[in-house]
Amino acid sequence: MTALEEMIAKHPFLAGTKPDFLQIFYQCATFERHGTNEIIFQEGEHAEHFYLIHAGHVSLETFVAGSGKLVIQTLDPGEALGWSWLFTPYTWHFTARALEPTELIALGANYLRDKADESSVFGRELVMRVSKILLQRLQATRLQLLDFYAPTL
Repeated sequence: MTALEEMIAKHPFLAGTKPDFLQIFYQCATFERHGTNEIIFQEGEHAEHFYLIHAGHVSLETFVAGSGKLVIQTLDPGEALGWSWLFTPYTWHFTARALEPTELIALGANYLRDKADESSVFGRELVMRVSKILLQRLQATRLQLLDFYAPTL
C-alpha cells in the first residue's frame, strides 16, 4: 500500500468503506499542497475534484454584495471538502482557501461520477456520504445567515 493509499484508507470520510470501493478512490487520487491564503477552488469555477483534508485548515467563503467576503465554515483535518462536483452544472458554490499550509487528497470528479454510474451500490454509498457534507454546509450557512441578519441590540 502506498503512502497516499494509506492516507485515503484512514481518512474519516471513508470510514467503513468496502475495500473494493477504496480501490476506486485510490485510482483517481493525487496529493496536493497549498500554501497559506492560497485559493484551492473559486466560486463559479468548474468543479473537477473532491478533496479530503489531510492537514491544515480550509476556509469556505462566499462573496456577499455590500458586505464582501463571508466565511461560511472552517474545515479541519479529517474533513471532506466540496460537493459541487457531484451535481450539475458541476460549478463550485463557494471559494475554498487554505488558512495555513494545507495537504489535500484530490479525487477526480469525472472518474468518481463514472464509477457511480457503473455501480449503483457505489453510487448510493458515495451520494450518502457526500449528502452528509451537504447537510453540514447548509446548517453552517444557516447559522451564518442568522448571525449576519440578527438585529443588534
